[in-house]
Amino acid sequence: MKLCSKCGRSPLPFAMVLLISSVLAFITWLVLGLSQVEPVPRAAAGAAVFFAVGGTLVHYVVSCLKRHCRHVHEDRGPSGQTFSRPV
Repeated sequence: MKLCSKCGRSPLPFAMVLLISSVLAFITWLVLGLSQVEPVPRAAAGAAVFFAVGGTLVHYVVSCLKRHCRHVHEDRGPSGQTFSRPV
C-alpha cells in the first residue's frame, strides 16, 4: 500500500471495511445455520466471505484514497524534472 502519509492516517475507511466484512460474514454464517451444514464448513464459508469482501473493499478504499488525494506531491516527469501536482 503506497499511500500519502496524510491520507494513510485515517483509520475510519479501514474500520468501515472491517465492520462491513464482519457483518456479511456473520450473515453468511447465520444463513448457513438454517440449512443442515456442519459447523466446520459453515465457519469456513463465513471466513471465506470475510476475506473475499474485506480484500475487495480494501482494494477499493486504497484506490479511492490514491485517486482523490488532494495533497501536494512532487512527481518526476519523463525528463527527470521535478514538478508539483496541481491541487
